[in-house]
Amino acid sequence: MNGPRPASLFSRRNVITALLLAASLTTVAAIFMYRESAATRGADAARFESATINTPRPGFTLRDVDGIPRTVDAWDGKVLVLNFWATWCQPCLREIPLFNRLQTEHGDAGLQFVGIAVDDLDAVREFLKTQTVAYPILAGQQDAIDVAQNYGNDIGVLPYTAIVDRSGRIRFVQFGELPETLARDMIQPLL
Repeated sequence: MNGPRPASLFSRRNVITALLLAASLTTVAAIFMYRESAATRGADAARFESATINTPRPGFTLRDVDGIPRTVDAWDGKVLVLNFWATWCQPCLREIPLFNRLQTEHGDAGLQFVGIAVDDLDAVREFLKTQTVAYPILAGQQDAIDVAQNYGNDIGVLPYTAIVDRSGRIRFVQFGELPETLARDMIQPLL
């Protein structure tokens, strides 16, 4: 009975194969994570190099939730944070508590948030029945999209935030959700 022995699960060949496979998978994962990190860094750089940075803010008029036309000129002389959002956009909804806090903390210092819903006015009204918002909300569908584009959102991302200084110049834009530390870092020097 000197025939070939069955291969053991823990034979040297199987262990080496498993280690090589694990090393390959780890390398692929590391490359993927590096590319994701580089893409994020690239998006951050693009945010600061937007063509709208340091340009005068465009004028606009949109209706508030009561149907009253509001013009951006009403907030001249304030640090203005325009946040473009929608009721169906989960990252947009996650930002609202932060924006409520910042408005409450710094409103007396001249900070003014304005939410611009790229949404149906009735949907916005329904949403506001269940969510407290400490700043004005304007709404419009295509009109709000046009305003977002005029403020540099030429790719249609939501949420999108533009920060305008007291002299009316766009100082910062954010494509996507705005992290709290970044929001504070961008707003504080302008107050």
